[in-house]
Amino acid sequence: MTSPDKHTSGDRGKWTTGTLTYTSGGLVVLFFWLLWGDFAWSLKERSVPAVVQVLLKNFHASDMLTGVLIGSLPQALTMVLGPIISYRSDRHRGPWGRRIPFLLIPTPIAAGSMMGLAFCPWFGRILHEFWGASSPGLYPCILIFFGGFWTLFEFASIIANSVFGGLINDVVPAPMLGRFYGLFRALSLLAGILFNYSIFGKAETHFSAIFLGIGALYGLGFTLMCTKVKEGRYDPPPPPPPGKGGFLPATQTYFRECFAHSYYWWVFMAMSLPWMAFACANVFNVFFAKSLSMSMDAYGKCLALTYTISLVLSYFIGMAADRFHPLRAGLVIIALYGISNLLGGLFSTTPGIFAFALVSHGVLSGAWMTVTASLGQRLFPASRFAQFASALGLVMSLGTMFLSPALGKVLDLSGHNYRLTYLTGAGLALLALLTGLRVQRMFRQLGGPTAYRAPE
Repeated sequence: MTSPDKHTSGDRGKWTTGTLTYTSGGLVVLFFWLLWGDFAWSLKERSVPAVVQVLLKNFHASDMLTGVLIGSLPQALTMVLGPIISYRSDRHRGPWGRRIPFLLIPTPIAAGSMMGLAFCPWFGRILHEFWGASSPGLYPCILIFFGGFWTLFEFASIIANSVFGGLINDVVPAPMLGRFYGLFRALSLLAGILFNYSIFGKAETHFSAIFLGIGALYGLGFTLMCTKVKEGRYDPPPPPPPGKGGFLPATQTYFRECFAHSYYWWVFMAMSLPWMAFACANVFNVFFAKSLSMSMDAYGKCLALTYTISLVLSYFIGMAADRFHPLRAGLVIIALYGISNLLGGLFSTTPGIFAFALVSHGVLSGAWMTVTASLGQRLFPASRFAQFASALGLVMSLGTMFLSPALGKVLDLSGHNYRLTYLTGAGLALLALLTGLRVQRMFRQLGGPTAYRAPE
């Protein structure tokens, strides 16, 4: 049986990856269904966290609580679920493949939790009235339900997110990964433009309808993708050592394989620090806008402009990743991002200047995400891609889990000086640049773009 980890382009317009072979038409069909699922996924990812930020402010949540719910909670769940799901997915064999079951099962949970978020004020009011004089207040009661449904939403999203990249790695031929991720990014941006230009300004007054609509669209769209994309056949997974089956030996194997080689530590840090830098602004941008009296409609229009610019650039950035290398291009972009954030943090004192900083942050962070989208596929061992990707998520989550509430506490103590979010992001971007340069040197020693072999 052909290994699922051999990706090649064939003759006469045929493409292969593992046991899957595509004609040009078949590749178009594959891209259509994957991108269909990505649109549903992206609409969820672009809309729900942004609306949640608005509602947390309206429900009188502190900056620290916001940092915990938006920043720390998802990362803590990722640290627990990511390694388990990715490890099991790499080794799962079944009639639906090794990825699809882990994508399909949590889909109704994510959709249902969005619908639960829609009714949190109603649930909170009932609880507040039930407790009577013992109630901590209406808003704390609402936040109890809000936190519960948000946790359930993140639980389901993280399970699917742990293997979505693995599905793409398994079914998309390697020579097309950069272009695919360019299209992937473009469709994600279209979802963002649609939501932020037309809907986000109504988030404070029509959030229930937004949650209900996005939940239904995601549930139907992602389920349809899971039923249409077919995985190939896989070689049997490596058997556990005799007498060493079970959770603890599997955990030991996971950490030994992912963290024993120092090279991967540098890779994990170089890929995690940019995401941490982006999170500083992403978690608190809505609060920053409100502190400068920017309306949510204007804020949504700024995001729509951001996504429009990124949309124009996305496919060309994907082509550049294929033609050159995402590691090299990512270093240039993260350097520009650090400069942009430094200027934004120093000078964003009016809505107009903040709008410029917000758009620059979004365009440059998005460009880095697009150009490095296939970096994991290029640097990690192909046979254990999802496992190594989850290890990256583990490192990233650990950093963000502590960063977000700590930054939130600093903001509370500083009198909500949100310029600190951009200055912190600039500092983390500098660290990302330095670690990335180290990875670049090690990458060349391992063969570079033409002869690289991932260390085992």
